[in-house]
Amino acid sequence: MLQLAEIASENLEKVRADKPLIHNITNFVVMNSTANVLLAAGASPVMAHAENEVEEMAGFAGALVLNIGTLTDIWSESMIKAGRKCSELGTPIILDPVGSGATALRTSTAKRIIEETSVSVIRGNASEILSLRDEQSKTRGVDSLHTVDEAAEAAAILAKELGTTLAITGPIDLVTDGQRVIRVANGHSLMPYVTGTGCAATALIGAFTAVDKDPVTATATALAYFGLAGEVAGKTAKGPGSFMVALLDALYTLTPVDLRAGCRITSDK
Repeated sequence: MLQLAEIASENLEKVRADKPLIHNITNFVVMNSTANVLLAAGASPVMAHAENEVEEMAGFAGALVLNIGTLTDIWSESMIKAGRKCSELGTPIILDPVGSGATALRTSTAKRIIEETSVSVIRGNASEILSLRDEQSKTRGVDSLHTVDEAAEAAAILAKELGTTLAITGPIDLVTDGQRVIRVANGHSLMPYVTGTGCAATALIGAFTAVDKDPVTATATALAYFGLAGEVAGKTAKGPGSFMVALLDALYTLTPVDLRAGCRITSDK
């Protein structure tokens, strides 16, 4: 779709021009990799989770990314504090409910963040998204037991109920605010074999929402950019290790023109 391709190109150009500060309260596993992904894209990452500084840090961030991958009670409170501050300021909040549905702590914390802050975008796999609506839904760790299509209808309903944008990532990503439905077909088969690629996608959504006020187009174009970088990396990678290095290089070298030509984004409505 030409219009979305143009928006993707413009958003990447804006990220590189503005270098928005993205405040991440994320998990131990991916701190380094997500920071590198944001740097390669042109954004400025900061990892700050101390309860006595998160409000101050959130006060001058372009977006806040909350990731519950290695959750503790203390981190939960930090996320809520930072989220409330961003809600007051109108700063985009991106939630990655890693493993929601697998344990009571993860599920209840994800729901609390949604209830007590103004979350702009929730990105997860199909099972994580389903767990936010259906308490009977169960995940297998952070892997999805459901397909994107199986969660599509529930996601549209949930997005309307919450007044937020939901992104379900998989072989073909789905983004919806309950009215619009956008699908992104970019990506590579090696991406699931590298820890933290989903978390990195969430961080990039943060960068794009910092420069695009429409969370639907910001999310879809961020996922297209990340997916296209994966495709470029996959052309030379011999396996997961070389793929991650090549992915960072691709995120850095892809131009807005490349993204406009290579993104595969379609709109259902």
